[in-house]
Amino acid sequence: MFKNFKNSIQFIVVLTVLVHVTSCASRKEVVYFQDTGNFETLVNNSEFVSKFKVDDLVSIHVSSLNPEASAPFNLFRGASQGGIQAQQVDYLVDQAGEIDFPVIGKLKIEGLSPEELRTLLRERLSDYLKDPIINIRLQNFTVTILGEVRSPGTYPVNGEQINILEALGLAGDLTVRGVRENVLVIRDFNGTKVYTRIDLTSKNMVKSPVFYLTQNDVVYVEPNNSAIRSSSLNQNTSVAISIASLLITSSILIFVNR
Repeated sequence: MFKNFKNSIQFIVVLTVLVHVTSCASRKEVVYFQDTGNFETLVNNSEFVSKFKVDDLVSIHVSSLNPEASAPFNLFRGASQGGIQAQQVDYLVDQAGEIDFPVIGKLKIEGLSPEELRTLLRERLSDYLKDPIINIRLQNFTVTILGEVRSPGTYPVNGEQINILEALGLAGDLTVRGVRENVLVIRDFNGTKVYTRIDLTSKNMVKSPVFYLTQNDVVYVEPNNSAIRSSSLNQNTSVAISIASLLITSSILIFVNR
């Protein structure tokens, strides 16, 4: 009886140690930029420029030295009264890639950068305004981070660009169980999904076409082998521990009743 009791305790201890060992990740699995040296310089000649897509919500505000002349080119919702400012109306890029701009009419902006749109508007407004100041902002720039990160979710982006490291930072970084060599970025081009993988352990990640994210990109970090083994082992271990616990309890009851 004591021998069975001792064997049951040993069995549980061995399983606990095994779970701990198989769930550990190596340094190679968790370190970023593993192939960089001291004072090493990597020049990236590719410049990222954000482009407008279908379903983007764009804020455009036109001003000039003559406020009355520029007023027709700004749409507002509601009236300014009682200290409450009227809300400016944003422009939704329709399925044709166009927005309906006041006075000018339809403008094709899909595929344009903010600076290209600013240049286009200056040309189209030249008959109405002298030296207009045009402020453009993408209002619905979000990225979604899923998988082995500390805080998965959808995050708004302030500004015109964000790289994948900054985006992962918003999600609290990868857990030690996340695969850094094979992070997946899912990008939408007018209904067509493009799947691209990036290696976060290499310095050459900055040359990847998905190093800079675009609006509505989805980043997925898959679990590494230790996480998968741990998950599978935990399921089997819970059953084994339950059986071992039952054996221990039975042994104790038999010992007490004798």
